[in-house]
Amino acid sequence: MRPSVLKLANQLLLAATMAVVASGEALAQTSDNAYRAEIVLLERIVAPENIEEQMANRLLEPLPEAPRQLMVVDAGGNAGSSLRLVPKHEMTLSRAADRLVNSGRYRVLMTAGWYQSFPPNYEGRPMQVAVGDWLGAAGMREVEGTITIDRQRYLHVKVELNHWQAVADAPAAQPAAQPTQASSGQPATIADMAEGGEPQPDIELLTWIRETRRMRSEEIHFLDSPTIGVLVFFRKIEG
Repeated sequence: MRPSVLKLANQLLLAATMAVVASGEALAQTSDNAYRAEIVLLERIVAPENIEEQMANRLLEPLPEAPRQLMVVDAGGNAGSSLRLVPKHEMTLSRAADRLVNSGRYRVLMTAGWYQSFPPNYEGRPMQVAVGDWLGAAGMREVEGTITIDRQRYLHVKVELNHWQAVADAPAAQPAAQPTQASSGQPATIADMAEGGEPQPDIELLTWIRETRRMRSEEIHFLDSPTIGVLVFFRKIEG
């Protein structure tokens, strides 16, 4: 073999070897950061009049835009997600959710489990949630908001969910209420919209969750409000 041809063959062999090593390192890094994430959203069965925290006139801040869908159920009951969800029976949280439902105090609104890599310093994008009963006059689901997963040294889950209820004496033909800006520059309350001559809204805020929690893998975490709760579980995928 001529020297020039031999040199070229050696260069190609070296390049191929480096590519294999690089892909192996990338695969190892992905494997080291691979998790199965699981989220279950539950509603506590409680009469609204028994809730001590009254939030109907609570100031509402705009929720972040959600380019991804964790679980969104449309008016026809069709559920959609941007994620490739695993079957419910594969989820560790299924048993915990079943125990809560069997207690007679909760009902499940959403289950979602999926595989994803969460490398260090991962900044997740908000994932949209819209589940629960359909509030026809408002044209929306009773529970809506976003859930975001980040990772610094530990995984963190940020939950921003609103739980709405229909106003009992609101005419069915009214349009859906949208948060508006009050004269102070703050988001208007339900009362502001009524007093300002706007159409009386047909929904009001029942409760909400605004919480960010640090997560440890292989541990079940529960974030809750008087009416809704979120179970979270991460399992690290080895190998």
